[in-house]
Amino acid sequence: MSLSRRGVLAGAAALAATGAVEAKEKPTVPGKPDALAGYDALGLAGLVRKREVSPRELLDAAIARTEAANPKYNFLARKHYALARAAIGRGLPQGPFTGVPWLIKDLNTNIAGEITGQGSRFYKDNRATVTSEIVNRYERAGLVIFGKTTTPELGLTGTTESLATGKTRNPWNIEHIAGGSSGGAAAAVAAGVLPAAHATDGGGSIRIPASCCGLFGLKPSRGRVPMGPLRTEGWGGLSAHHAVTWSVRDSAALLDVVHGPELGSRYSAPTPERPYLQEVTRAPGKLRIALWLTTPGGTPVDPQCLAAARATAKLCESLGHHVEESGPKVDAAAIGQASFVLMGASVAADLDDRAKTLGVPLSLDVIEPVTMFFHDLGLKFAATELARANNVLQTAAITVAQFMADYDLILSPTIAWVPPPLGIIDLAQDPQAFIRAITPFTPWTGLYNQTGQPSMSVPLGMSKSGLPIGSMFTARYGDEAVLFRLAGQLEQAAPWAGRRPPHA
Repeated sequence: MSLSRRGVLAGAAALAATGAVEAKEKPTVPGKPDALAGYDALGLAGLVRKREVSPRELLDAAIARTEAANPKYNFLARKHYALARAAIGRGLPQGPFTGVPWLIKDLNTNIAGEITGQGSRFYKDNRATVTSEIVNRYERAGLVIFGKTTTPELGLTGTTESLATGKTRNPWNIEHIAGGSSGGAAAAVAAGVLPAAHATDGGGSIRIPASCCGLFGLKPSRGRVPMGPLRTEGWGGLSAHHAVTWSVRDSAALLDVVHGPELGSRYSAPTPERPYLQEVTRAPGKLRIALWLTTPGGTPVDPQCLAAARATAKLCESLGHHVEESGPKVDAAAIGQASFVLMGASVAADLDDRAKTLGVPLSLDVIEPVTMFFHDLGLKFAATELARANNVLQTAAITVAQFMADYDLILSPTIAWVPPPLGIIDLAQDPQAFIRAITPFTPWTGLYNQTGQPSMSVPLGMSKSGLPIGSMFTARYGDEAVLFRLAGQLEQAAPWAGRRPPHA
């Protein structure tokens, strides 16, 4: 990929105005470098292949970093150190990530015989009977799973705060949220514990923490990544699995090893033309980008988030892309209500099944107030309302797809606020206060779960207070390739890997 010097400098200057560019890399962990220092996940795998480091040395370094950092940031829900050592002892498969330490999210991602806690006191003894297909695929790629990361209860909010596991803190400022629901994964990566981690996204839960913690986070298309075998979709198709990473190439290579249908899939995303890793270094051509700065529901946006998105647009223009302000006309109230129907019905079914299994009635002694609100809401909906909700989201998908006939990508802020302090959007508060807060916080991300489109948050901005601000790009359904091509170009034009939390 070739970029003109003038284009790179112009774009970098635009982002520097928002505090986004810092050329000199900082060490990820103070003190003596260890086996993990200075490498992304593919880089670590390369060291293992060349026998410059062993998988056990990488695991020991990751565990040491976890033990040092977790008391401060609280990102680890479960330790699987013995399982990881046993996997290495048996001999690892040869794959693109052989020997690389890995964390999976403690939400609907199972290891047979181990607990999946769902961020909830109600699931504290929830021992899995099967291993998730995505875990099998990670292990076949050579990844070494040594723990599970924190999540809010059932993944229901954009911060990772839970009565079961406590508050997960942002490594850029420990008084602020790391985002959610994959905040544990993002905090671990931002803190320098490892270069990438598994994450899931049902309404923004990869992209929100990526934005809050200054990472790259891509939500794949609906049906791209397996979610079984217990079920092959979550929240009626809203949810997706992937990762948060420092490097774009790690994200691409990780998607390469997990994508594709599984047994019983009701649908799958279109087969990519080539490996996603190859897309990262391919020139994207001249893209048509719609800059969408007004929220679907007309809620206000922090001027710093708008400024970061505008700076990203200028960088794109300097790289030869066409950008114009525009956005699809969607009924925010209708699609918001439809999502509540799907989520409420799913939450109610899951919690009632769990209560039946345990023989324990639901109460605020075992689930949080907002979770109870979703449960009770779900019980009120008739089957016809579920059908209507599905129809509303299909209409939204058609509306956005028609809009994107004229554009390759939609660009917006990832979230509408600079990462707020802890305690603003957690599940332990009054449900009505929660609804009033969460709706304006993430006005854009959920739309692309509803339409099924691939969407990424790119860490290009910084607030005046030193907190990261992401810019979000969304492509047509099934076109992750164009996202990886643009992300690779942006990463080269305005590198972010060297910009790390000052005290991590």
